[in-house]
Amino acid sequence: MPIPKDEEYYNKMIEAYIGKEEETLWYQLAFSKFNVNGVDTIKWNWSWWAFGLGFIFLLYRKQYIPALVLFFLSMSVGIIPFMSIILMILSGGYSTYFVYKGFKSKLLEIEANIEDEETRIETMREVGGYNQWVVWLYIAFMLLISGMVLVMISPFMIQ
Repeated sequence: MPIPKDEEYYNKMIEAYIGKEEETLWYQLAFSKFNVNGVDTIKWNWSWWAFGLGFIFLLYRKQYIPALVLFFLSMSVGIIPFMSIILMILSGGYSTYFVYKGFKSKLLEIEANIEDEETRIETMREVGGYNQWVVWLYIAFMLLISGMVLVMISPFMIQ
């Protein structure tokens, strides 16, 4: 049985992988930039989430290796003036490509092992998606930082 490659199927697979219907169209448009006539190419695609959250965005989108690389880059270039903002801009422009590469990898693996289209879509829904725990970890971290800042500035406020 040949693997269906029609646009409707592909869009269903993207929707299953992204895991959030309201974000699907944005990712479909972004992914279409990265595939030119069947050839993958890295292109600029801006994401404010990736710009602001960097490696946390990649963790949220289950891109562990790029997240780890970006984390170590962030830690190492943070001491160089202006390099942090340059890294943030690069992250905002290129992180979506790593989400696309993760999608393509899962798509090829699923298509190589599963014949039925509905089973493929359901499998993509299971292996794709996002990490909700990253959101809670980020919230906890921000609350901890906010609490520490309040403790540090409170002696100056009580005068």
